[in-house]
Amino acid sequence: MYYRLEDIFTIGIGPSSSHTVGPMKAAKRFVDNLIEKDVLTKVASLRVDLYGSLALTGIGHGTLKAIVYGLMGFIAENVDTEKPYYSSVERDKLLHLAQQKVINFDIEKDMSLNNDVFLKEHSNGVKFSCYNENDKLLLEETYFSIGGGTVVRQDEFSSNRSNITYNVPHQFDSCAELQEICQKYNLSFSDVVLQNEVSLQSENKVFDYLKKIYDTMINAIERGMKKHGVLPGGMEIKRRAPEIYNRLKERFLDNKQDGLEVIDWINLWGFAGAEENASGGRVVTAPTMGSAGILPAVMRYFERFASKTSPLDIEKGIIKFLTTSAAICSLYRSNASISGAEVGCQGEIGVACSMAAGGLVAAMGGTNKQIEQAAEIAMEHNLGLTCDPVNGLVQVPCIERNAMGAVKAINAARLAMRGNGSHIVSLDDVIKTMYDTGKDMSHRYKETSLGGLAVNIIDC
Repeated sequence: MYYRLEDIFTIGIGPSSSHTVGPMKAAKRFVDNLIEKDVLTKVASLRVDLYGSLALTGIGHGTLKAIVYGLMGFIAENVDTEKPYYSSVERDKLLHLAQQKVINFDIEKDMSLNNDVFLKEHSNGVKFSCYNENDKLLLEETYFSIGGGTVVRQDEFSSNRSNITYNVPHQFDSCAELQEICQKYNLSFSDVVLQNEVSLQSENKVFDYLKKIYDTMINAIERGMKKHGVLPGGMEIKRRAPEIYNRLKERFLDNKQDGLEVIDWINLWGFAGAEENASGGRVVTAPTMGSAGILPAVMRYFERFASKTSPLDIEKGIIKFLTTSAAICSLYRSNASISGAEVGCQGEIGVACSMAAGGLVAAMGGTNKQIEQAAEIAMEHNLGLTCDPVNGLVQVPCIERNAMGAVKAINAARLAMRGNGSHIVSLDDVIKTMYDTGKDMSHRYKETSLGGLAVNIIDC
C-alpha cells in the first residue's frame, strides 16, 4: 500500500523514532481522547505501562521523557527540549496533563517497565490507564509504536500495519506492481509518488514539504559537524564529527587529498547526522531516527560529488532522490517492517541503505530497473543485521552504522549504474527475505540490549 511522504519523513527529536516520537504521539493521542470524551477534568491519577523493547531500552532511548512530553500535550516537531519539563515532573511529582489539568505523578511509581512482557501484536507496547479520585477507571488504551514514529492503537492493529488507506491514483503493494505502473504510464518511481501526493494536496504544499525535509536533514548535518562535547547517556562518548571535519578541512587547504577521501566526507556526514540524533537533536525519520544519518549523507554526496555527472540539476536531483526513497520505503512498510524491535537493525540501517541507494540512482538519472537493483543490492548485504545498542543508547554501534550504511548505499548505486538493471534477486524477494530473517531472529537481537555487543561490551 502507498505511504505518504509525511508518513515516511517525519520531523522529530532523537534518539529513536519508535521509542521517542512514537510513544510521544501515543501519549498525546491518549490525552486528546480524554479531552474528546470529556473526562480530562475528572482524572486524579495516571499509570503508564511499557512492554517489551520499549521497557528494556526505554530509559536509554528517552522513552519516559517522550511520554511525559506527550502527556503534557506536546508533539515532537515543536517541543522545546531545552526546557526542563521532565526534570520538573521528576522533582515536583506533578504532571500538567495537556497543559490543562494538574495531577500527582511519580515517574518512578507511576511508570512501570515490564521488561519480561512482550505483547502479541508488537514488541513496542505502551498502555495508559487513568482513574478518578475514587480509583474508578476512566480510560485505558494500549498503543504500539511500529517504526518510523507511526503508532496504532490495539483495536486498530492489523496485518497491513496501517489503519489508513489513501485514495491515490497509483496504489502498489509490490515493486513488481510499481514497475508495471511505471511501464504502463511511462513514469518513474518519483513521478508515481509526486502524482499520488498532488492528488491529496496542492503541488506547492508537496514541494514545500520536500524542502522542509531537505532543510531539516541538512541542518542536522551542519549542526553535527560543528558541535563538540560528549553525548548524553553516561557512556561519555565524545562527538567525532567535528574532529573529522577539521582534519578534512586542513587536508583540503594543504592540498593533501587522496583518491578515497570522498569516503571520509561521506563518513563525516553520516556521523554528524547520527550524533545529532543521539544527542536528542531535531532530525528526520529516514525511515527511522536510528538511521537518520544515511539519507542526508548520501544526498550531500550527490550534491558535492555525483551531481557533476548527472543529467539533472541539483534541485531536481534531490526531489528525485527523496521521492524515490519514499516509494522504496512504502514497499518495506507494506511487506516487512522498519522497526528494529521487530526485525533488528536490518529494518532500520538496512532499509535506509536501500532507500538511499535507489534514491541516488534516481538522482543520477538511472532507470527504474537500475533503481530497483540498487535498492536490492543494498538490502541484500544488510540481511541479518542485529539491533544490539550498548546500554540501550542509540550510540554504539548505531552511529558508525550510519556512516557505513551511507558508504554501502553509494556503492550499491554505483554497481547498479554500471549495469542495465537486470538481476537475479528482485527487490520483492529481498524484502520478504528480510522480514523472514527478522521473524526468525532471537528477540535478544531486536532492540532489547539483551544480546550481541550490548552484553559483550564491559564497563559501559
